Amino acid sequence: MKTASPEARLQSGRLQDDLKTVRVKVAAARWLHRQWQKRGPWARLMWPFSCLVLGYVWAKRVWYQSNSHRVYRAPVPVIVVGNLYVGGVGKTPVVIALVQQLLAMGYHPGVISRGYSVNVGLTPRVGQGKLEPRTMGDEPALISEQTAAPVSVHPNRRLACQALLAAHPQVDVIVSDDGLQHLALARDLEIIVQDQRQIGNGWLLPAGPLRESPSRLRTVELVITRLATAPPHSAPSTPIDLAEAKAEAEARQQAPRSLNHATAARFVIKQPSELSMWLQVTHIHSLDRTINLSVKEFINFQQNKSTNAIAAISEPDRFFKTLDDLEILCQHCVGLPDHHPLAAALFDAQAADLLLITSKDAVKCQALHDPRIWVVATEAVFSDTLWATKLIKHLPHHARSPSE
Repeated sequence: MKTASPEARLQSGRLQDDLKTVRVKVAAARWLHRQWQKRGPWARLMWPFSCLVLGYVWAKRVWYQSNSHRVYRAPVPVIVVGNLYVGGVGKTPVVIALVQQLLAMGYHPGVISRGYSVNVGLTPRVGQGKLEPRTMGDEPALISEQTAAPVSVHPNRRLACQALLAAHPQVDVIVSDDGLQHLALARDLEIIVQDQRQIGNGWLLPAGPLRESPSRLRTVELVITRLATAPPHSAPSTPIDLAEAKAEAEARQQAPRSLNHATAARFVIKQPSELSMWLQVTHIHSLDRTINLSVKEFINFQQNKSTNAIAAISEPDRFFKTLDDLEILCQHCVGLPDHHPLAAALFDAQAADLLLITSKDAVKCQALHDPRIWVVATEAVFSDTLWATKLIKHLPHHARSPSE
């Protein structure tokens, strides 16, 4: 019997210690989210601190209203996709779907992002196509991989916009992945994404899960609620009339665009549009993308094989439930915090024939060559298939056509 080397045993011990620490963090996060769904003793204890946060948010808004010259107005339209509920609620699939629709209608979109879990430094990072998640962030890497749109990463959205436009002057509309609370960036359209938890107990951090008051929901153009599963009578997807959308955009070619529209002016009560969104598994592919299988084919493939699932996303239980709903049997599920790195040692420690991960996690595994890893690919499905074209109608000026 072959015995492990001292180095291998040491590495295995460290991995087990790390996983124990991660399990504690995940359990604490789950407990906290449960407290945020009610106004119980813990939430009431934290409520005075939430009042301080509310005061800060109000003062910040007033400051930008009084100092509109501090608000950066990009030379192209800006669409912000953000959230009130702290943590992951499904923004990235919405950003990907929006960018894809913009591309299909002749726009040249670019994406800006804060780059969570990445120390960007003083200078924004700009890239396109297949990006390194360790330097750009896993979500920007996923967005650029699936849309081929250029991406700029920096906590200061103004710098991110300027770097993006300098590197890609053809960009005629910017989509901000998050940044709803970044009031130093003027925006033309705002989208709030929420999941079925919606506003939780309705209180701001730390007594509740919100970054801003629930009234913020009535100041945006669109509210998208992510459902855990597809509704029972969801309508089949219908093709979007791109020719009609392009014609409407060209009809607005000469529409004037206000350059002094400040972010502060956006805080007016309105009746936003609302729709639902859910993720649909399209196929399951090998990590190197050489093999694509339907769900049914994968279920047949995994017969007589052990399968583990690994997810380092905001709500890993959602991924595990999706697999369960698809009747994909997993012997063990490993839930990790959002943006957690996925090293080879983690996969090596899994005693399973097959390992299932999400598309978001797959971008962090580009350097791995483990044939056991399979990626569950999904796409966002919306209750209104024309939501993007209806939203884009409100952009201040038209897109350049592909021939320009």
